[in-house]
Amino acid sequence: MSKIFLANPRSVDAKIGTLLEKFERKVKGYPPGTCPLTIQYALLQSSANQSCGKCVPCRDGLPQLEILLRSILDGDASMETLDHMKELAIMIRDTADCAIGYQSAIEVLLGLETFEEEYISHIQNHECPGNIRQKVPCINMCPAHVDIPGYIALVGENDYAGAINLIRKDNPLPTACAMICEHPCEERCRRNLIDDSLNIRGLKKYAVDQIPADQVAVPEANVSTGKKIAVIGGGPAGMTAAYFLGLMGHKAVIFERRDKLGGMLRYGIPNYRFPKSRLDEDIRAILSAGAIEIKYNTNVGVDVSVQEIYEAYDAVFVAIGAQVGKTLRLEGSDAGHVESAVDMLERIGHGQVPDYSEKTVVVIGGGNVAMDAARSAARCGAKDVRIVYRRRQDDMTALDSEIESAIMEGIELMTLQAPLAIEKNPDGNCSALIAQPQMIGPYDRAGRPSPMNANKEPIRIPCDVILIAVGQDIVSQPFEEFGMPTKRGAFVAGLDTAVEEIPGVFAGGDCATGPATAIRAIAAGKVAARNIDEYLGYHHKLNSNAEAPEAKENNRIPTGRANITERPAYLRKLDFEHVENPFTYEEAMQEAGRCLRCDHFGCGVLEGGRDK
Repeated sequence: MSKIFLANPRSVDAKIGTLLEKFERKVKGYPPGTCPLTIQYALLQSSANQSCGKCVPCRDGLPQLEILLRSILDGDASMETLDHMKELAIMIRDTADCAIGYQSAIEVLLGLETFEEEYISHIQNHECPGNIRQKVPCINMCPAHVDIPGYIALVGENDYAGAINLIRKDNPLPTACAMICEHPCEERCRRNLIDDSLNIRGLKKYAVDQIPADQVAVPEANVSTGKKIAVIGGGPAGMTAAYFLGLMGHKAVIFERRDKLGGMLRYGIPNYRFPKSRLDEDIRAILSAGAIEIKYNTNVGVDVSVQEIYEAYDAVFVAIGAQVGKTLRLEGSDAGHVESAVDMLERIGHGQVPDYSEKTVVVIGGGNVAMDAARSAARCGAKDVRIVYRRRQDDMTALDSEIESAIMEGIELMTLQAPLAIEKNPDGNCSALIAQPQMIGPYDRAGRPSPMNANKEPIRIPCDVILIAVGQDIVSQPFEEFGMPTKRGAFVAGLDTAVEEIPGVFAGGDCATGPATAIRAIAAGKVAARNIDEYLGYHHKLNSNAEAPEAKENNRIPTGRANITERPAYLRKLDFEHVENPFTYEEAMQEAGRCLRCDHFGCGVLEGGRDK
C-alpha cells in the first residue's frame, strides 16, 4: 500500500512560487518607454519556458518565434522576417494543444499589429522610433507630468512650501489631488522591484496638511500682455488654464454657471472625501495668480452666446465638464424618488442634504459616482443601501479603495444584476427595482467580460429611492450651434486641445474626453494654457519658486509601504466629515526615504530638465 504525504512547504514548487512573486514585482516595475519588442521578447521567453514539450507547435514553434524576434532586435532581419513570424504564429495559434502555445501566438500576432511601426523601424533603421525612450516612471504616468521625485525630496527635507510650489509648476490644485487623485503615478514605481510602490498621494497630502496651499505664495506673474482669454467652466480644467494664463501675463476671464468655482470637485465629490474648505485653499491660491476675473452665475449659451464670447476675446478655452447624469430607459423610470446620482450629489454640494431616514436606497452603477452616491445616502440616514451592478465586482470601474470603504460602511453590493424595470406604488413613487440575474461571458471590445442573461427568474429589490449612476453627459448644444464639432457626445479637439475648425478655440477636460479623472482635466488645462500662449504669439516660461534637492544615496532596505488610514467605519458613516487620518511625521519621513530618485539614478531622466 503506497503512502500519501502532505504538501511540503519547502518543496521546489513552493520555492518557485517565491521566485514568481519576485518576477511579478519585476513586471510591475517595468519602466514606461521600454522598447515594446523587448517586452514581447521577454513574454515569448517566459512562454517557451512554460511549455510541457508534448506538442510540436508549442515546443518547437515558440523558440522559433523567439529566434525570429531576436534577429529583429539584433538588426539582422528583413521585412520577410515579419511575414515568417506571422505565418508561424498563425500555425501555432491554430494547432497548439493548450493555452501556453496558442495564447502566446495570439499575443505575438496582436503585437505585430499593434507595434507595426516599431517592428518596421527596427528592421529598416535598426532602432526604436524616436518616441520610444525610458522615462521617470512616476512623472511619465502622471497626466500632468508633475515633478514627483523632486517634491518628495522636498517633503523629506521638511520644506513643505517648496514641495507645494514644485507641484504647482504643473498642477495648481495640489490639495485636490492630495485628497482624491487616483494616483496613476504609483503604477510603475520602480520601488516595486524592492518591496512596494511609494504612497505618492499620501506624501502630497502630508505636504498640504502641514501648510495650506493658500499660505504658500504663487510665483509672480509676467508683465501684462493685454490679451484676454475666455475660460468657459470653472472646474479643474478651467481653473488650471486660468492659473497658468494669469501667470503668463494674460487676463483670464472664467465664465461659471454656478455661484462658486470647483465644478465636480465641489458638486460631485462628497465632503467626506474632499472637504470643501480644503478645495477653497487651492482656489484662493489660483485666484492670486495674475489677472483672473470670475463671472459667476453666467450660463454660456443662455445668458451670453458662444459667438459673443468668441468675438470679444483673443482666445477661448471650453472646459464645461460632464455634469449631467445619464438616465436609463427602463419601464417605470418616471416614478417618483428616482433621480440621477449626479443630481443628488450636486444638491448635497449646495448644502441641500436629502433625508433618507428609514428608507432603503438602491444605487445603479459600478463607478466612483455610484460609490459616492451610496456612501452619501448612508450618511443621509438611509436604513439600507444597495448597489446594483450588471457585471462582477472585479469589473467595477470604481477605485478598489472606494469599493472596500463602501462595504465597510455596510453597503451591500448586488453584482451580476441587470436593471429591468422600476415598480411603482399607488402614489407613483418607486417601490422596487426589478433586476435580471446575469452570468459573465466573453470579453467585449473594451477588454471587459460581457454580462449576459442567466437562466434565472428576475428578482425584486424593494426600495424607496433609486439613484442612477451610469455615466455623465455634456451639454453641448450651444457650442455645436456655434460650430464646434462633437463625436459621441464630446467635443472634437486634438491632443493640443485645439479645435481645428475654429481658430483660437480650445477644448479640454471631460467635455473633450468624456468623464475622466481630475488629474486628466488638470493636465488638459495646463496643455491648453501653453498652446493658447503659443497661438497668441508668445512662448512664456514660468518660475516655480522651488528646486528639487540634490539626490541622496538610495535607501535599498525592503520596507513596508505606509498607507493612509481612515476613521472607523461605524463612526465615519454617521457624518460627512473627512474620513482619512493624517500621516504622522515618522510615516511621512519613512515613506519619503523610500524614493529611489529615478530622476537622478538610472536611465530615467527629466525631459528638458527642471526649467521647463
